[in-house]
Amino acid sequence: MPLMENSSWALLALLHLAAALAFLSKIFLRPHPKRNFPPGPKPWPVIGNLNLVGSIPHQSLHFLSQKYGDIMQLKFGKFPVVVASSPEMAKQFLRVHDTVFASRPALAAGKYTSYNYSDMTWAPYGPFWRQARKIYLSEVFSAKKLESLEHIRIEERHNFLARLYSLSGKPVVLREHLSRYTLSNISRMVLSSKYFSESEHDKSVVKLDELQEMLDEWFLLNGVFNIGDWIPWLSFLDLQGYVKRMKALYKKFDRFHNYVIDDHQTRMATEKDSAPGDVVDALLQLAEDPNLEVKLTRDGVKGLLQDLLAGGTDTSATTIEWAIHELLKHPHVIEKAKEELNRVIGRNRWVEENDFPNLPYIDAIIMESMRLHPLATFLAPHYAMEDCKVAGYDISKGTTILINTWSIGRDPNSWDAPNEFLPERFVGKEIDLTGSNFALLPFGSGRRRCPGYNLGLKIVRTILANLLHGFDLKLVDGMRPEDICMKELYGLTTHPKKPLAIIMEPILPKNFY
Repeated sequence: MPLMENSSWALLALLHLAAALAFLSKIFLRPHPKRNFPPGPKPWPVIGNLNLVGSIPHQSLHFLSQKYGDIMQLKFGKFPVVVASSPEMAKQFLRVHDTVFASRPALAAGKYTSYNYSDMTWAPYGPFWRQARKIYLSEVFSAKKLESLEHIRIEERHNFLARLYSLSGKPVVLREHLSRYTLSNISRMVLSSKYFSESEHDKSVVKLDELQEMLDEWFLLNGVFNIGDWIPWLSFLDLQGYVKRMKALYKKFDRFHNYVIDDHQTRMATEKDSAPGDVVDALLQLAEDPNLEVKLTRDGVKGLLQDLLAGGTDTSATTIEWAIHELLKHPHVIEKAKEELNRVIGRNRWVEENDFPNLPYIDAIIMESMRLHPLATFLAPHYAMEDCKVAGYDISKGTTILINTWSIGRDPNSWDAPNEFLPERFVGKEIDLTGSNFALLPFGSGRRRCPGYNLGLKIVRTILANLLHGFDLKLVDGMRPEDICMKELYGLTTHPKKPLAIIMEPILPKNFY
C-alpha cells in the first residue's frame, strides 16, 4: 500500500511538472510575430557578409544594391548593417526618422583616435554632442565669426597662389600644395598660429610633413572596416593592425594638442583680463564654466580641436583635387569656366568670396564634382537607438546605418547620364547643398549635418575659381586627358588614388602674384 501511495504521489508530481512546463513553454516559446527586415545577401557564420566588402567598400555595396534594392540589410559579424542607396531612403533615415538614427556606433576609431568619443564625429547622440555642436556654431562657424576671419583666408590664399606662381612651368603635384594651404588656413583661424614648422632645426613644434601624415592617417583609420568592431571576440588579436596604428596616432596627436593647449594657457595666465582670442581660448574658458550642462574636460577640448583641424583641411583639399581631375579630363569645361570668370571678374583682380552669386557655372562645376566624387562616399555611420519601421521594413535597435552617397550620386532616377561629368545639369537650377536635397549630400543632413559647411564652401569656391582665373592648367608632356587615373583610395574621405602632376602657367599680370 505504501508503495502504491508513493507511486501515485510521484505520478501526481510528474503531472504537475508537465503542466508547469507546458505553461512555461507557452510563455517563453511563444512564436514571435515575423519581422520584415530589408532584403539582403545570406550571411555566413561568424563573419556575416564581411566577405562581400572589397577594398573600395562603397562600390562593393553599390553593386550589391543593384541586386537587393536601395535599402538592404547585411550582417557584419553578428551585427546588422542597413545600407541606404537612394535619395528617398537617405531621406527616411536622415529626416523622417532623424531622432531615431542620430547616434553613432561605438567603433574603435572613435575610442582610440578621438579621445574616447569626445569629438563631434563619433560622440553618441546626447548632452555632450548637443553642447559641442552649440559651441561649434557659436564660437567657430557663425556668420559673424567667419566674416571676422576673412582676412586670414585672403592672406593664405595669396600665399598659396604666390607659391604656385614660383613653380610655373614645372610639374606640380597640386595635392601637396592644397593640403598645405588648408592646414595653414584652419590652424590660423582656430589656433591663431600654425603650430607647425618647415624647418628641421625647430624642435618645439611638429613638422608640416609629419602633421599632414598624421591627418592622412586619421582619415584612413576612421574609415576602415575593422574586423574587431564587428567580431568582438577577435578584437584582442587586432588582425589587421588597425588598433595598433590608432593607438600610435593618438600619442602623436596628444603630444601636439598638449603643446597647443599649454601654450594658450601660459599666454592666458599673463593676460587674465583679455577676451578669448581664438577657438582654443574660448574652449579653455568654457572648460572652467561651472554652468555647462556637461563639464568640458581637457580631453574634450582636444577632441573638438582635432575635429576642426581634420575637418578643415582634408575635406576642402580633396574636393578641389577631384574637381581638377575632372576639369583636365574635360577641357571644354575649363574654357566655359574661364569665359565666365573673364566676363564677371575681368583681368585686373582675383575672385573674392562675395563674387559667387555671379558665378553660377563655377558653382555648377563644384556641385557636379561633389555629386560624382562625394567627400564621404559613406556618411559617417548612423546608429539606431530604438526599433523603428522604415519604408515598411523593420530596423532593429543597435543597427548601424550606412548612407551610400556614392550610389546616390549615380541614381538614374535622380540624374540623367549619371556617370558623365556634366556641370550644365546644375546651371539655372536652385540646388541646396545643406541637406534638404537628398540627391546631393556633400555635408550630410539632419542633426548630424556638418556644422562647417559654410566655411568649406568658401574655401573650395575661392581656390578653384582662382586656380582657373590665374593659371592655364596643363597636363605634363605626353599625357592625354584620357590617361588621368580616376581610381579611388578609400577612407573617411575618398581621395584620387594617384596624385596628378600638372603644369601651371600664370596668365594674370605679374604684380598680382
